[in-house]
Amino acid sequence: MAVTMVSPRPSFSEAFYASLQEVADGERIRTCLQCGTCSGVCPFGYLMDFPPSRMIAALRARMFDRVLETDTVWMCVSCYACTQVCPSKIPLTAGLMARTKEEMVLAGHVPTELQDALEKTLHYGNPLGESPRKRADWALGLDPPVPILRQVRRPVDVLWFVGDYASYHPRVQRVSRALVRVLNALGVDFGILGPEEQSDGDSLRLAGERGLFERLAEKNGRAFRRYAFREIITTDPHAYNALKNAYPELGIAYPVRHYTQFLAERLDQLRPLLKRELKARVTFHDPCYLGRVNGVYEEPRALLEAIPGVTLVEMSHNRSTSLCCGGGGGGMWLDGFQWEKARVRLSEWRVREAVSIKADILAVACPYEPPRFEDAIKMVQGASRLVVKDIAELLAEAMDET
Repeated sequence: MAVTMVSPRPSFSEAFYASLQEVADGERIRTCLQCGTCSGVCPFGYLMDFPPSRMIAALRARMFDRVLETDTVWMCVSCYACTQVCPSKIPLTAGLMARTKEEMVLAGHVPTELQDALEKTLHYGNPLGESPRKRADWALGLDPPVPILRQVRRPVDVLWFVGDYASYHPRVQRVSRALVRVLNALGVDFGILGPEEQSDGDSLRLAGERGLFERLAEKNGRAFRRYAFREIITTDPHAYNALKNAYPELGIAYPVRHYTQFLAERLDQLRPLLKRELKARVTFHDPCYLGRVNGVYEEPRALLEAIPGVTLVEMSHNRSTSLCCGGGGGGMWLDGFQWEKARVRLSEWRVREAVSIKADILAVACPYEPPRFEDAIKMVQGASRLVVKDIAELLAEAMDET
């Protein structure tokens, strides 16, 4: 009698492990030393039932399904601190953590706040749920008008990818208008996509919505191909990271820089325009996706040091050890969930550091940060005199002679 051999079905742990091999350097997960450094450096690792090292241990024990029975992976803000310190160079943030969140999304185990942002982005192209037709409304009334490419119908040197919060959030719209002033003063030939721009999708990708990210990237890619330009600049480090590192994997590749890199290259032209002395102790918060992820540390500081009267002071955590504001990897839409777990916000920790060195101004270069840090100031004792300003705002103020 013939016997039919049936191969055993791979366990979930085995299938999940195989999926990690598809991530760049994903095979490195085999080299985990179980040193626990990743879990120790994670800002919320102490609250997680399964911080990164324990997740790998569960995977090796073929018990990864237990990880998905908890919800503490949503405490991860994708700050890349674990990836930064891993001695085995395992892509923990983009691999293990993002893939785990993908499984949670597929299973429907998503906190309500995040689910709301995902649905709004699906329907409106931005997590704030604002109308795409209003995406360039922040620029109404500016003189000269901000060029919208489908209206001006001409090539430009620079395509400015404005981003969601810089387009829609009232506090961050002030940053956008300040950057317009700086670009105009430098004579930069730029334009924006306006209603054709979609969310860059990077934070959604790292929050487990890879499919939505790819859909957004494809729409942005089609918009890019309609116009002629030499390079892209971004307001948002998350958009910079997406366009620099993730979009090319989808065949969407253009020269891209964060606006601080772009302006720092023009410091010789910019410095004579900075005539107003600000007279302030300024400390700079390194955004995770500008600094730790992409190694841009000196350009923002060079811009700040060019402003007359600025004394640049450093917080104890700076550059590669910078604390996260808490907004990345979906954290912008998980504040309520994370507060219930931690009873503290990462932005408050950062504000305390700025206060401890007697800074007058907390300078930032990411659209997530002005509203997050300004809210934190209201909660931190002794922080009321601290002012949050984007570098673009400080440059524009320094150009004002009145």
